[in-house]
Amino acid sequence: MSSESLIKLSKILKTDRDYLLKIEKHLSAVTKKEKVLEKIVEENDSTIASKFSILGIPKDAKAIDVYDAIISKIEADNHFVFEALQKPSFQNSKDYEKVLDVIRKISGYPTGLFLKKEKAYEFLKNEPPKKVMEFLGYESLEKMLANEDLFEIFSALRFVEGNDWLNKVFFKQYEKLTFADFEKRKIEIKILPTRWNKVSLEFVKKKWHNISHLKEMGVIFVIPISLGISGELLRMISLIFHYLNEISFYSQMFEKIKEIPETFSNNFISLLRGDVLERKMPEGEKTLWYVIQRYLAKDDENEWRLFIPHINPEAIHWKKAGENIYALGKFLGNGASDLDFWMGTDFVGEYFKNELGEDTLVSFNLMDVIMSLVERKAGIKYDYHQKEALWNKIFASYFSFEDLEFFCKEYLLQGYFEV
Repeated sequence: MSSESLIKLSKILKTDRDYLLKIEKHLSAVTKKEKVLEKIVEENDSTIASKFSILGIPKDAKAIDVYDAIISKIEADNHFVFEALQKPSFQNSKDYEKVLDVIRKISGYPTGLFLKKEKAYEFLKNEPPKKVMEFLGYESLEKMLANEDLFEIFSALRFVEGNDWLNKVFFKQYEKLTFADFEKRKIEIKILPTRWNKVSLEFVKKKWHNISHLKEMGVIFVIPISLGISGELLRMISLIFHYLNEISFYSQMFEKIKEIPETFSNNFISLLRGDVLERKMPEGEKTLWYVIQRYLAKDDENEWRLFIPHINPEAIHWKKAGENIYALGKFLGNGASDLDFWMGTDFVGEYFKNELGEDTLVSFNLMDVIMSLVERKAGIKYDYHQKEALWNKIFASYFSFEDLEFFCKEYLLQGYFEV
């Protein structure tokens, strides 16, 4: 690998160059592939040059000019999608359903392995959600369960009951789950009634979006609230695609952990928590890779595990969501077909000079750009999706994207592997 490529990759990833040198030396010998990291840098540079040409950005552009250009691009894409979907209202459930119908057609109505409905009812009967009952005006749990939608109630637990009750009381029941408590069914996308809007405001503000999911139930729920921010339609669609891919991934993990019945419930809970390996493992002659199933940078951008070789299933879900967005553009046609601009940019990023002459990383990752647009007023810029995608790109370039997925699933619970 050329010294320029080594410097660039280590700078973008903020990692020790020795890690990259070891990866290149060992994995080149294992796979018989040469100059893989150098080719990744070349692809990164050629992709940026191509996007500059499309956007009309000069080669010597400052960071702010590049940033403004890609933000304007995502705003234009959001407008195209908004118009193509006949200007859906964020306060209108029927409009939401029309958008979801398009999402369902593109995603293909995926199925998965989820908690049986009768088991979910049993959990609610064992530990009645009193705050939810009070909010809905029920004194009897039986009446509430007879009159209300199960998935809606389970969704409401997340933003009504509070984390202490959920984690210390309700979720404790999961410790006794077995594989027999699960069944296959379609992933549900629920638009919650507007009655939940007021009580969910704090939840929405904390997450900065009005969408969440329940892996164990196979449910994605949408709170019909508009944050009044630019780009929120495209972000909403991207998040739903992401959750569809994520839920499918974890459903496959639920199937996998049935192989050892004695550890099923513990492994199941670990998957829901998103556990990651807490300790550093000793390194040998092979390359050591960690499997990190969360975006740790959201909590601490200096987290040590971000700077060592690792792969991340979250970045896989987002890559697939990007492909879904590309398919959405083709489905809608006209200007929305420009969404293919974002294909192959998930790992792409570059340093440009800011107004003070300092190097500033600009990410071309679709989700980084959307989130930067959403929080533009707050002056917050994102790049952690790009970094995680780049680590995945490195591993997949030596092996394959299918191998990347396999290793994520195979070693997710262990937290690391050598190759």
